[in-house]
Amino acid sequence: MNPSEPLPSSKPAPILGGGLCHRVMMVRPANFGWNQETSHSNRFQVSPEGMESSVIHTEALREFESMRTALEGAGVQVHAFDDDQDPVTPDSIFPNNWVSFHSDGTVILYPMHANNRRAEVRTDWVDNLEKELGIRWSRRVDLRHLCEQDHFLEGTGSMILDRTRKVAYAALSPRTTPEGLKAFAQTLDYKVHAIHTSVEGHPVYHTNVMMSLGQSHAMVCLQSIPDEGERKGLMEQLEATGRQVIEIDRDQMINFAGNQLTLASTSGDPLIVMSKRALASLRPSQVRELEGHGQVIAPCLMTIEHHGGGSARCMLAEIATPA
Repeated sequence: MNPSEPLPSSKPAPILGGGLCHRVMMVRPANFGWNQETSHSNRFQVSPEGMESSVIHTEALREFESMRTALEGAGVQVHAFDDDQDPVTPDSIFPNNWVSFHSDGTVILYPMHANNRRAEVRTDWVDNLEKELGIRWSRRVDLRHLCEQDHFLEGTGSMILDRTRKVAYAALSPRTTPEGLKAFAQTLDYKVHAIHTSVEGHPVYHTNVMMSLGQSHAMVCLQSIPDEGERKGLMEQLEATGRQVIEIDRDQMINFAGNQLTLASTSGDPLIVMSKRALASLRPSQVRELEGHGQVIAPCLMTIEHHGGGSARCMLAEIATPA
């Protein structure tokens, strides 16, 4: 498998059905703030510029609780864990980078690029989830050893997973390397559709800020893909799944319009989770298109976005339980 080689296109398929998660993991941070170690690759982060760290942290906690409440109110089961004061992990609010859960009974732990993010991994929380849900993931795959060879993959930040078709879409970057993708693909028998991105001369740090997949739609910033062939190949591949493709521009991507996750309520209805800032960046026609694919939940996450460089999707690790 060549992670940089697009998948061959196929005839349009029917719109996807179910398979959405109605459970998520969230992490209530103990030391949220601007992370200098990740700022070199994440151009979405903004330095605090003299702001009190305690003020930033307090506001991030308020936004965290607002999102948790909104999700639970819409029928999503939220499993929230409290981070510890030590070690200091300023990005712990983004758990989808270190763990993913799969319905075949697999849990994967990922090799993260920044040293101070590797301390976020908490296998005891996976144990607690098994107890709370009364289930067991039969296989735990630990890919963290790849860091020793400078190979990285940051979970569902690095990859957008089409779990039904077993395709991982990935924008290559310092945090998403070919060897990391190869290890994931071999673990779960996925195919990889890799692309190259560039914004102001730098690759987009995570795929999930320029692209998302919903139950029946895809949102993507094609402007961030400089190669015409890769743009065309991605568009053809997305259209072949039967999804409606909603394009966003660079400015909308920078406002996190691509950073969304479609979940299911307990009644099975699709819920599209994104931030208030992201929703406000969309044109009325795009909002109408989006609302045709599910109920939109859009809490305000300005502090988390501004200083953490991530948004709603980054805060959620969807919990797919063994069938």
